[in-house]
Amino acid sequence: MESKSITHRDLIEGLINGDDIPRLPVAFWRHFPVDDQFPDRLAAATTFFQITYDFDLIKVSPSSSFCIRDWGISDVWNGNTEGTRDYLSGLTLPEAKTITVLDPSQGSLGNQLKALKVILLRHQQETPVIQTIFSPLSQLKNILGKHNLIHAVRHAPKALDAILEVITNTTLAFMDECLRMNIDGFYYAVQHASSSQMSREEFMLFGKKYDERLFSHIGKSPINILHIHGENIYFDLMQEYPCQIINWHDRETLPSLKEASRSTGKVLCGGINRIATMVHGNAEDIESDISDAIAQINSKNFMLGTGCVLPIITPYGNIKHAVEFAREK
Repeated sequence: MESKSITHRDLIEGLINGDDIPRLPVAFWRHFPVDDQFPDRLAAATTFFQITYDFDLIKVSPSSSFCIRDWGISDVWNGNTEGTRDYLSGLTLPEAKTITVLDPSQGSLGNQLKALKVILLRHQQETPVIQTIFSPLSQLKNILGKHNLIHAVRHAPKALDAILEVITNTTLAFMDECLRMNIDGFYYAVQHASSSQMSREEFMLFGKKYDERLFSHIGKSPINILHIHGENIYFDLMQEYPCQIINWHDRETLPSLKEASRSTGKVLCGGINRIATMVHGNAEDIESDISDAIAQINSKNFMLGTGCVLPIITPYGNIKHAVEFAREK
């Protein structure tokens, strides 16, 4: 590939195909609180972020409530610097057992499709666009509340299967609509593949079991990122997921990039500490993280990113410097 004519799409496709590519790919993402409640404003904020920094991939980042709001869930942004929202109300377990499959063309899911359509029309020719999908178990956590979820897993496990079935079927229907729009792929966010959250057996029964129902849809798109959220993750369990790129908090928990590269041939995304370096650090800290990441992995199967969303308070200059320094490597 000649760097003069290469597009972001060329670069990411070459990365996934294992081609020799002319530079290190870079992609950061963030939430857009308040704007993410309106399809036109989310599309505009996403576009502005992309135009400002010229990333090699666009991850569309709705609030986590976009997929569950029409089951009666309410939330609010209280100024969290990650841009995430606090849940005001959830459903009791008996209430959650009454939910039915949502129509993805209506309500909050329909609004997300409207935002996605605008972003695809604006950017997709040059840059791959992927839509965030929260795993069924992650959605259930936000429906019941994180403490109530663990209680239900351990004291009322039979009641959860029917609820997870509805969530899974709704997610499949939404992904169907995304695929009809010829989206490039999905950012699949798994939040409970962690010994800090639940046991391996619990995750297999209530997490991976339902994730596997979505594998066929994930496999229909060419560019997918698996995000493994949290600390003390079950990295070994996640390598079967049909995603070409794996992203986790590599600067905050094991495995390191070096260790991960020994266990999988998939593309790894990470390398920069999103808070200590990107928020509180300076140019030297950024250069140190990037240089260390490249030295750790010593492979072309690498895309520079952070372990999760950039905080919304991340300085403009730090983001700009990270992108520019990486592209000089």
